[in-house]
Amino acid sequence: MAKRIGLFGGTFDPVHKGHQSIAEAFLNSGFIDELWVLLTPYPPHKQTGNKASYEVRLEMLKAAFVGFKNLHIKTIENSLSKPSYSFFTIRYLKSQNPEYTFYFCMGEDSLAQFHQWKFYEEILNECALLVAERPGADHKDVEQKITEKTYFVEHTPLEVSSSHIKQKIKSGKPIDNDVPDSVSDIIEKEQLYS
Repeated sequence: MAKRIGLFGGTFDPVHKGHQSIAEAFLNSGFIDELWVLLTPYPPHKQTGNKASYEVRLEMLKAAFVGFKNLHIKTIENSLSKPSYSFFTIRYLKSQNPEYTFYFCMGEDSLAQFHQWKFYEEILNECALLVAERPGADHKDVEQKITEKTYFVEHTPLEVSSSHIKQKIKSGKPIDNDVPDSVSDIIEKEQLYS
């Protein structure tokens, strides 16, 4: 049987416990054999502001996912042409690994916006979506052509976001409950987001 790969992309700036939790949900779903975490580069015009460099975000990702079985961090989007649209990444990975079956992984909050993504119909032609549920979310406004290519995964999300973590750091509040210690150490060492 073809190996089934979940693709979970993001800027992970910073990676946090919510990302760990959703990755576990995908890995435990029974739909996939491996989860590939794709670190997205920022477009050149968005390099300014309160953002960590690609290298530091990669270091934080590696630290956050130590010990996760069947999870691999991929830097492929850094070598593909910019801007990195998900469709091009998926198409490239399929061309390199024709024997694998791919699922594109996201949270349910992203599903509601999915019809606004560039090339979203092309993504659906390439692979099915694997969506981590949010309690109370409904998909009645999501187009049928999207939901019929979507598989839902049980998940209780943590109320944490990268932007909220940055605000906390700016205000001098602790982030111990939001990020793994290993990531907190890197944020401190690099003096990020303050």
